[in-house]
Amino acid sequence: MLICGVGTSAWGQAQLVDGIKAVVHDAVITHYEVEAVSAPALEQLRRQFRNDPESYQQRAFRLLDETLEQLIERQLILRDYEASGYSLPEVYFENAIEDEIQRAGGRSQLLRSLRAQGITFEKFRQQIREQIILRALRGKNVTREVIISPHKIESYYQAHQDQFQVEDQVKLRMIVLNKPARDNAPSGNGESGAAVRRMAEEIRRKILEGAAFSEMASIYSQGAQRQEGGDWGWVERKVLRAELREAAFSLPVGQVSDVIETPEACYLMLVEQRRPAHVRPLVEVQDEIERTLLAQEHARLQKQYVDRLRKKTFVRYF
Repeated sequence: MLICGVGTSAWGQAQLVDGIKAVVHDAVITHYEVEAVSAPALEQLRRQFRNDPESYQQRAFRLLDETLEQLIERQLILRDYEASGYSLPEVYFENAIEDEIQRAGGRSQLLRSLRAQGITFEKFRQQIREQIILRALRGKNVTREVIISPHKIESYYQAHQDQFQVEDQVKLRMIVLNKPARDNAPSGNGESGAAVRRMAEEIRRKILEGAAFSEMASIYSQGAQRQEGGDWGWVERKVLRAELREAAFSLPVGQVSDVIETPEACYLMLVEQRRPAHVRPLVEVQDEIERTLLAQEHARLQKQYVDRLRKKTFVRYF
């Protein structure tokens, strides 16, 4: 079973009795259905906590409970569609199914894919139908247009200043020259660790004589930012390892560093700009705040909608 190894609980007891986890009106949610929906996330948890079974069990139980609630919510909304007399044109469903067929590369290709998953075409049609119904009713009851006022955005900003605090930063360019796996042993290009340092010194000399740091980085650097001319953008102290951090935050703006040598590589750095710790201005974060407030409002409306459905629908847990 997918939940193998989680341990005995109400989950295991329900499975032994009849496999039913909940009933919503006349729709049954089974133990197997909850496990199947949870399977990818459970596998990820299993890998993440493979050496900590107790933490895995706690998180697995929580995940299964959350999945059950999501499936109950799904059935509540589908029941609302039937009970409240909503009606979507059949063409919506047919067009969606046709789109899926085209995306799959044709009907025969889709059927092969469904067979591999153990899903019949009729089951597939039902899944598409339910997805459209769920999207339509959530749109009507939850994701309808919500307006976040400038006053709410500013109030959130003032109350959450710590979220927008930025530490000291430097705008940094860096040239990275990797050493061989073992110092003084030839690397793939025949260089030793000492040769790598000599190359770094030569690159620094060229920069001091007028060569552009960005050009030297694009030619010689072996760092991930080579194509960007060694541009790291704005970085905080915590981003850099200790040897580089000290140099970057003490280096005058516009001055190339000495060669900084570590056991793995040689580095050259250029600080283009510097800015002290500060709180990001409202104009910079207002879109971010608006997205947060929209998400909170949608979550509130979703809970309100589901709570309303629960009050008028038979729901039983097992």
